[in-house]
Amino acid sequence: MTFTLVVLMSVLSQVGFSGSRVALSLYALELGANQFTVGVMIGLYALCPMLLSIVIGKFSDRAAPRLPVIIGSVTMLAGMLLPPLGGGLVTLGGGLVMLGLAAFVLGFSHQIFSIPIEALVGGIDGPDKRARNYAVISMGWSFANVLGPLITGFSIDYMGHVQVFLVLAAFVASPLLILWVKPDLLPTVARHAGTVARGGSVLDLWRIRPLRITIIASGVVGSAQDLFQFYLPVYGHAIGLSASAIGTILSMVAAAAFVIRGVIPFLVKKLTEAEILTSAVFIAALAFTLLPFFVNAYALASIAFALGLGVGCAMPMTMSLLYVLSPPGRIAEAIGLHKTVRNTTHLVVPMFFGSVGAAFGYATVFLSNAAVLAASGLLMRRARIPDTGPRR
Repeated sequence: MTFTLVVLMSVLSQVGFSGSRVALSLYALELGANQFTVGVMIGLYALCPMLLSIVIGKFSDRAAPRLPVIIGSVTMLAGMLLPPLGGGLVTLGGGLVMLGLAAFVLGFSHQIFSIPIEALVGGIDGPDKRARNYAVISMGWSFANVLGPLITGFSIDYMGHVQVFLVLAAFVASPLLILWVKPDLLPTVARHAGTVARGGSVLDLWRIRPLRITIIASGVVGSAQDLFQFYLPVYGHAIGLSASAIGTILSMVAAAAFVIRGVIPFLVKKLTEAEILTSAVFIAALAFTLLPFFVNAYALASIAFALGLGVGCAMPMTMSLLYVLSPPGRIAEAIGLHKTVRNTTHLVVPMFFGSVGAAFGYATVFLSNAAVLAASGLLMRRARIPDTGPRR
């Protein structure tokens, strides 16, 4: 099994998936959709992950990794082809319906593809490489999340709103080509087939205190990132920042995430994964505490970079902890549980803090989120999650 090729498959698929969000939004606006309609369509991406990630995780634990990866890639390809194939419906008023269906299918199929990959990566090249593996693949996702929208924007300008989906379809189909060229890349039997009893409900996973606290802390950090992406433009506009300044500040989070994920393999030589995740939560809390006291673009960009250092290392550390804290044979299910919590916060947090901001002002939004982050950090510290060490 070649780690580089597994990462390449995941990155190429992520380029297409992240680009599809931009392509779908812009095509919907081109067809006359209002902002609310576009928001509903983007929400459809998270609907299946929120409702079905645990089911997908259970399936991934019981199936050979190769099978769900192929199913996810084929279904993503089908979802990407829905807008071009439904082009004739545009004149009949059905174009937006087709885009909504595409968003739903893409959100669903991306989970089928990604959950087994995330569960598999932790075991490649031995337990001492686990944190490195998750750091490298999350760096790849960061790069893909920058490249996908970039490719989409240029493709729309030079080819059109419909044709861009064909370009993105080539990316999500790439894993199928890689598996065709190298059919033995992914295991063709389940990771724990015939060796582990895999019964029990998802509540059994939730009752594992270190696992539960890790999922909660990761969900809080992820919601903090969502809040920043959602609320910084609102705050920036209110204090008179230009659109380019706001965009640059937002980009600092991604830049910092890329940097810190490159450093993680060195950090894990000095600290445990739990200690790194706890520190990340406190760094994010500090960043949110500072935000309402500054209006200068350079200061806000520096704070955004600090926030990126925190939220950037949270994902690989969470994946590594989920891998080692979950019972044997239920790793993908634990990842599915994590994604359920994460996507629930993805839907709820913008609405909740948007209401808080409207009622009490910007400072209340940032400081209350800082308090939630700090409380999560203290919860992790008190949990005393054991040194995860090599996987059993």
